[in-house]
Amino acid sequence: MSTYLLSSPVTRSKAECTYSGFVSVECYAGAFLHSRVRAYESELRAARLEAVPLEPGDPHPLKSITVRRCPLQAVTTQGSTSSSSSSGSVAPDPLSSMLDGTDPLSMFAAASASESGRKRREKEEEVGPDFEPWSAKRGEILARFTTTEKLSIVSEKIHWLAPNSTVSEKVRNRLEELDDMEEGSQRELLNLSQQDYVNRIEELNQNLKEAWSSDQKVKALKIVIQCSKLLSDTSVIQFYPSKFVLITDILDTFGRLVYERIWSMCSDSRAMPESFTADDVNDTAKETCLNWFFKIASIRELIPRLYPWQLGCTCHIFIGIQETLPRLTAMIRGIGDPLVAVYARAYLCRVGMEVAPHLKESLKKNFFDLLASFRQIHSDSVQNQLVLQRVEIPVYLTLYSPAINWILQCVSYRAPETLLTEMMERCKKLANNALLLNSVMWAFRAEFVAARATDFIGMIKDCDEAGFPKHLLFGSLGRSLACADPPENERLSILNEAWKVITKVPQIKFKREVNTVLADIIKHMTPDRAFEDAYPQLQSVIRKILNYFHDFSVLFSMERFLPFLDMFQKDSVRVDVCRSIMEVFIKHQQEPTRDPVILNALLHVCKTMHDSVNALTLEDEKRSLSLLINGFIRMVSFGRDFEQQLSFCVEARATFCNLEPVLVQLIHTVNQLAMETRRVMRGNHSRKTAAFVRACAAYSFITIPSLTSIFSRLNLYLLSGQVALANQCLSQADAFFKAAVSLLPEVPRSITVEGKLRSSEAFLLDFISNFLSTLLVVPDHPEQGVLYLVRGLLNMVQDYTWEENSDAKVRVYISALPLLAAMSQDTYLYAIPKVDSNETLYGGDPKFLAEVNKLCETLIGQVLDHLKALGRDEGAGVRKQGTLAFSLFGCLLAHGDLRNNKLSQLAVNLWNLSHKHGYCDTRNSVRTLEYIKHQSQQPDMAHLSEMALRLSLQSRA
Repeated sequence: MSTYLLSSPVTRSKAECTYSGFVSVECYAGAFLHSRVRAYESELRAARLEAVPLEPGDPHPLKSITVRRCPLQAVTTQGSTSSSSSSGSVAPDPLSSMLDGTDPLSMFAAASASESGRKRREKEEEVGPDFEPWSAKRGEILARFTTTEKLSIVSEKIHWLAPNSTVSEKVRNRLEELDDMEEGSQRELLNLSQQDYVNRIEELNQNLKEAWSSDQKVKALKIVIQCSKLLSDTSVIQFYPSKFVLITDILDTFGRLVYERIWSMCSDSRAMPESFTADDVNDTAKETCLNWFFKIASIRELIPRLYPWQLGCTCHIFIGIQETLPRLTAMIRGIGDPLVAVYARAYLCRVGMEVAPHLKESLKKNFFDLLASFRQIHSDSVQNQLVLQRVEIPVYLTLYSPAINWILQCVSYRAPETLLTEMMERCKKLANNALLLNSVMWAFRAEFVAARATDFIGMIKDCDEAGFPKHLLFGSLGRSLACADPPENERLSILNEAWKVITKVPQIKFKREVNTVLADIIKHMTPDRAFEDAYPQLQSVIRKILNYFHDFSVLFSMERFLPFLDMFQKDSVRVDVCRSIMEVFIKHQQEPTRDPVILNALLHVCKTMHDSVNALTLEDEKRSLSLLINGFIRMVSFGRDFEQQLSFCVEARATFCNLEPVLVQLIHTVNQLAMETRRVMRGNHSRKTAAFVRACAAYSFITIPSLTSIFSRLNLYLLSGQVALANQCLSQADAFFKAAVSLLPEVPRSITVEGKLRSSEAFLLDFISNFLSTLLVVPDHPEQGVLYLVRGLLNMVQDYTWEENSDAKVRVYISALPLLAAMSQDTYLYAIPKVDSNETLYGGDPKFLAEVNKLCETLIGQVLDHLKALGRDEGAGVRKQGTLAFSLFGCLLAHGDLRNNKLSQLAVNLWNLSHKHGYCDTRNSVRTLEYIKHQSQQPDMAHLSEMALRLSLQSRA
């Protein structure tokens, strides 16, 4: 390809295929030597909507209207106005206060009685042995929420200092810390297994203890902040509950150490009472406690500030805790991710039950805030995250269960029966409340739930089946009814309603029985090939099994299922059975799989469908089979084991080589894999990562030529080149772009679309426009010359055989002018991180700008020559002439420096030419003229006002 991509458009040879058709137009020399200097950021700011200030008295448009009701005693008649005002000015009698108990002695007595009553209530509300502690739930959560995905953790290098270090050792330690700050002391550990992640958390816990014991309290706090930041990461969302348990263990350790330190400062000459208050704490302990909270308050990020503050609640008893829990409850409202927020609330409730179980209002407020934010689960941001991680809503909702169950356990502990009624009323007002309803039935006392069994059944019937199965809700209700009897007159109706749901639950736990039946069928149908006469009956057996078995790991683990499939020897019947299996799999498989049993079996099933394709197969049949196979490919995910995912794609390419849509899907999958690698590495472009991305590029480069659709090849070459460029693989990107340019001459003038023959011109123009926008960020090859890819593309456009009387080639030239104008800017409109575009390579070099301007002159000359030729045709030619002239005028207006006299005169001439025969859209012309007048009011656009005076509107009328 390098044989024809020359750096100069002037020197040419026929073999090199340069701009052989471009005519030098001397009269336009210098007309486009300089593009208009663009300040993209300021233009963006100017295009934004103007903010209108809101006056203090103006009502906010989003604020709800509140109607207040005036108390009856506040309403007075007109005649009583003077008397009420005069009585308000009379000073109260100080002795009369004795009668209503507001004198100092009475107030002191009342305060003493109130204090003793408060302490008695707090004693009664202390957590007893009937409250299940958090430690009892820890093991269950860790065992339930596991993952095979690769995890990452950001850690910071810690410099340890012995307690008895000398001054020189302390200085050296500080210098090492400063060196790390310059080099970046944080490091990200990637591709960790779950066990590696747990080990790393344990290591951080040990580091925390060592830092504290060596009197490096600030370093201990840094470890806590670092761990708290991990709780904002939901990149592997299914592991989040276990991550919460592991990290809060570290936070608990830190909270205990801080508490013990402050407690030791309270042990002075007098002993602290068992139930002490802030008044019993000495000033030294209070000052130390406040010092810790001042350090925590200086943390800028919300979650790293929130969690240390929550665990510090155990220390708040030294200075008073009454106002702390409500303030922390309000702070959690600032967390945007509902999953992260619910676990933050669970931790706050856990701390609250440890230090102030009597503050029930704070616990209730946390639950009510949870209800208010529960609708966020169905927001676009959460749904997009679930799609990205391939997690279904039912699975996602189970992640909330430990946190919600704990919050409700805290709220319902020794709570009155009226609270359950309030909870039920609030849940009724909330859509998709099945998960919350299930937690409510588990949390409250069984006799409370049993007394309201009919109400609960009504709420269960109104729940959405998709998010949380109703039979699980009836199971939770049944647990309560087993412990406490419902009202006698309601028992029969409760049983009837529950039985309607129970009978609809699919009975799928009969794997052994089904396997036995299949073995017996195989035994009786194999002799004398009796199965050949019973295909309809055997297909019916398969359909019945697929109706009940939607867990394919169970289905394919049955020893006799695959041998049963082998009895379908007739090709057409065998393909129908395989199609039925794939349809059920795509419909019911809720999450991606890497199960080798499922993958091997379904690869065999899909291969059977693929091998049935031959030269006589209809296109609709090929398309149908391809959709099923593509559905299977999309459900295969090896998490962050990218090499295994690529190996699967290689195997699938060899297996499904005769179905082009499947090959296209595989190329898209590999490109997504390369971009996912870049996202996970977060810019750490190691050699291993670069090698993997190059392997992905090689896969695409090898596979694309096997496609028959030329536009599929073109688009995939461009897409793969963009992916390679985004991953800093410049040579691979260059190869893809060259291949795309070389393929352009092979584009036929017509293609078949949905069975109809259509012109390919529109598709080709769309591709070239996309290609041109990509070339802005593609750096020049050091051995190929200036703008070699742009020149090569324009060479192919020049030599391509367009349709007769087509303006497509000239439209491409006009489309290329904005690209060249953007290339002449000091700062490009967009860029790719860590890829140096021509703006960096040339740095505004005058020789580079001269080449750009020279190419602009050539393109404008070609367009003007074409306009001149169109003018000779009095019919359709002048209509096309007007349209193209107006298009070129708009390009010059947007990108050209119209302070240049020649360019300004050219623009005026193009305007007049576009309106000469009255074919120009008058409405569009009026809007353009208004835009020019508006722009002329800008400080650097005054020259447009003169040009606007020279532009006149004409029409055929």
